[in-house]
Amino acid sequence: MNDDAMTDARSATQRRQQADALIGELKRQRGGHLTVFLGAAPGVGKTFAMLSRARELKQRGIDVVVGLVETHGRADTAAMLEGLDVLPRRITTYRERTLDELDLDALLARRPQVALVDELAHRNAPGSRHERRWQDVMELLDAGIDVHTTINIQHLESLNDVVHRITGVRVNETVPDSVFDRLRDIVLVDLPPDELIERLRQGKVYLPDHAAQALQSFFVPGNLAALRELAMQTAADRVDSDLREVRTAHGERALNLRRQVLVAIDGRGQSEYLVRIARRIAERRDAPWTVVSVQTGASTADVQQDIERAFALARRLGGGAELLHGSGVVDALLDHASRIGASSIIVGRTRERPLARMLNRTITQQLLQRGAHYELTIVSPPEARAQARRSFADTRDTLRAGDLGFAVLCSALAIVAAGVAERWLGLGDLSMIFIVAVLVVATRTRMAAAILAAVLCFLAYNFFFIAPRFTFYISAQKGVTTVLLFLGAALLAGRLAAKLRTQVLALRAANAHATALQALGRDLASAADPQQVAQAARVALRRALDADVVVHLGTGPLAPDADAGIDQKTSAAADWVLRHGQPAGRYTDTLSSVDWWFLPLLGNARTLGLVGLRFVPGMVRLTAEQRRLAEAMIDDIAQAMLRTRLVSDLEDARVAGETERLRSALLSSVSHDLRSPLASIIGAASSLEHYGERMDGKDRADLLDTIRIEGERLDRYIQNLLDMTRLGHGGLSLNRDWIGVDELIGSAVGRLRRYQPRAICESRIADDLAPLWVHPALVEQALFNVIENAAKFSPPDSAVTIEAGDDAQGALRIDVTDSGPGIPEDERRRIFDMFYSVERGDRGREGTGLGLTICQGMIGAHGGSVEALPGAHGRGTTIRITLPRLQPPPASA
Repeated sequence: MNDDAMTDARSATQRRQQADALIGELKRQRGGHLTVFLGAAPGVGKTFAMLSRARELKQRGIDVVVGLVETHGRADTAAMLEGLDVLPRRITTYRERTLDELDLDALLARRPQVALVDELAHRNAPGSRHERRWQDVMELLDAGIDVHTTINIQHLESLNDVVHRITGVRVNETVPDSVFDRLRDIVLVDLPPDELIERLRQGKVYLPDHAAQALQSFFVPGNLAALRELAMQTAADRVDSDLREVRTAHGERALNLRRQVLVAIDGRGQSEYLVRIARRIAERRDAPWTVVSVQTGASTADVQQDIERAFALARRLGGGAELLHGSGVVDALLDHASRIGASSIIVGRTRERPLARMLNRTITQQLLQRGAHYELTIVSPPEARAQARRSFADTRDTLRAGDLGFAVLCSALAIVAAGVAERWLGLGDLSMIFIVAVLVVATRTRMAAAILAAVLCFLAYNFFFIAPRFTFYISAQKGVTTVLLFLGAALLAGRLAAKLRTQVLALRAANAHATALQALGRDLASAADPQQVAQAARVALRRALDADVVVHLGTGPLAPDADAGIDQKTSAAADWVLRHGQPAGRYTDTLSSVDWWFLPLLGNARTLGLVGLRFVPGMVRLTAEQRRLAEAMIDDIAQAMLRTRLVSDLEDARVAGETERLRSALLSSVSHDLRSPLASIIGAASSLEHYGERMDGKDRADLLDTIRIEGERLDRYIQNLLDMTRLGHGGLSLNRDWIGVDELIGSAVGRLRRYQPRAICESRIADDLAPLWVHPALVEQALFNVIENAAKFSPPDSAVTIEAGDDAQGALRIDVTDSGPGIPEDERRRIFDMFYSVERGDRGREGTGLGLTICQGMIGAHGGSVEALPGAHGRGTTIRITLPRLQPPPASA
């Protein structure tokens, strides 16, 4: 690559990084801004500092409301509340205790510019909308309200393990680090450990009895110094991250901000520790991060729960989570790392088998050998050895509970089958019977059970069938070789069978996932409107997840329905999902007391509706597979819903455009055709008014005849318009009666001669034509329109030919042929369109362009058809009317 290309590549990278930084800045500016007053421990003065800032803002004319502030009985803190607008708290009762909490709805209704919400990590009372106070704060921020809050460093989720090692106290109330992504400002409230301890002794932090206990455990100089360092480091990291993004957004410096961090967990008790470590590493590098777990076969319920807890923690901390399937952990990890562009892989060091370590087959050894392009971080948790021992004990217990019995049973059956084969079939080599037994165990249970079956079959083969029998002694050297080879073959076959079973289970799970999505996609592809999408979604979700399903299209709040199990509280949870576009209900941290799990249907940054799922009451938590499948199906449903709405919008726009086009054509057509007879009528009437006394009788008769003819012409135009309106709105009703064909044609020709006395018509009606069961007036009007159109474009002294007869199918066929210039083949179908604007057909200088359209509608209402054909001898046009011969229904008794 030459220097110019390298320069262009660097410039492109800098522009991309600058765009990422600008996007991040815009995301932070959207909604309300968060200001956090951070302290190393209780009592450093966070709440006092927050109230001091609030008083300054109020003096500057900013609307500040105290949503909730805990004074803890401190007089100086309570004095800072004077002059501030304090919102009353929401009173709740739980287990005969009265609790006061933040009134979130009242604060949202009040909508101040700045809201003060103390103790961000606080857990709300049961029954509240959100489980944690930080979720209340996030809703305030989404509503566009700036929030000032306080937090101690030990409540930060990613530091939970670090604080536990420093203080020996496990903090239960934590705040996800992702909340800090909404920060506009972080204020470090610092106090030296000696001054804080002195405040504690003076009773300014806790009551005297609690203070004495705290001085003996948590508030010791070493702990406070370490927590103080953590607080300063966190604030410095946040300031440094903001500085880098601001400089990058202004193009001042190029920084690599997109290095992906991948952390692998196995569900053996150290998963949450690894997740927190990964969060801290990714935060220091300002890189996105993802937690994965490789599923190589069936796992215990404890392992699944540990993985689900780790995935939930990762999502709360702002990371991704994904469950992988594969026959090998290392292969799956490296493939996924390559696919997402990861630069670092973090794994935990667990108990390693000595044989695997000697053969370089441990996970860490394989990653070191094959992951040359990745930075590999191996973390050894403090509790790893004890957890490994517990994991081994759990595995042994699981094996003893179920797999042990199956392995023993198969081994016993193999002994019986081998004895029968030797005694009755004369089979000499019985080793294959025992190998088949090992294969059966391996394909039905785990690898440990297959090894146990291999050992049992080896011992049984030696004891019962190798001389000397009923002893484990082997007399011949050949026999020793045979049983040792048998043991090796059994172990190898068991391992291969167990590995194949693992692959089959993984493929089965992946196939079930793909099949459910494929079936859903097939049903959604045929859905033409949102209601059909909703119905397809109900069927597919119920079939794939075995749950009760409700699909709401977002046209209004979800109404309570006792039969469907939707009460007022459930309806409120659904309404919250529609308003905020976030999941809520069971298996979430928002309104988790309801039985339904609500997920929004999101499309183009708007909420199109929601889907509610209710699983069996005994299902405490969802597996990762169920959650991933449900979320994937919800995404497909949302896209289908968006597609149908876009199609509906496009169709509405097309219909509106077509309506406007027809309206313009109608105005263009009738403006001249209605004006001409009106002008003639007005002119003739005016002449009679002014000159009638001086005219002779013939002139007055001519003028009166003009008024009559033009009036009848105007009446025909208006009648055509009315008929077209009736056809378009379905108001045309058929009052059938019998009428002869000759009478029908004669009536239409007679009407034409009244309007056009010079028109020549020749009728050729077959003999003995049976009468028709039709609406006489409508068919006559249709036939009149066709004959009038033919006469209009026939040359003077040329006849219009009308032929009537039955065709081969027994239907009546009427052909009206003119001698005009004819109609080109590519325009014959179009002459039946309304307002077809050519100078041929019925759209000449005299006509509204509706005659043939009305004719087609009236004949079509009788089940017939109208078509345009070339005239005889290549001249003129033939309009063919075909009417089926129907019979009246039998008279009712």
